[in-house]
Amino acid sequence: MTKNRWIGLWLIAVAALHTVFALVVFHATFADIVQRGVWNSIGEDPMRGAVAWFLIAGGFFLVCGIAIDALEKAGSVEPTRLLAWSLLLVVAIGIVLMPISGLWFMIPPVIGLFMKSKKIEVAS
Repeated sequence: MTKNRWIGLWLIAVAALHTVFALVVFHATFADIVQRGVWNSIGEDPMRGAVAWFLIAGGFFLVCGIAIDALEKAGSVEPTRLLAWSLLLVVAIGIVLMPISGLWFMIPPVIGLFMKSKKIEVAS
């Protein structure tokens, strides 16, 4: 394991917990989506829409985590400041819109990305 390889793994863990939480807490709504055949099953129901976005957000953070973990594993390729700023923007918007949420768990990896990208700039 590459030294200091935790940011991508943290994101993957948060994404997994986020998705499991959604499936457990919103089981009835998720079951309704599946029962409707999934395709075009959200309609105008705000609860089904919320569950869909909950799962999409988990997927988004999973993809980010996998990509960042691959960068960390490579060792010679470090995350860029653009990646750090982009993730910060998404997390900040989410926290402003939903301060009572699990998005606070995304702050440590965002800080980690900024710290790693700062080290690279100084070393360059």
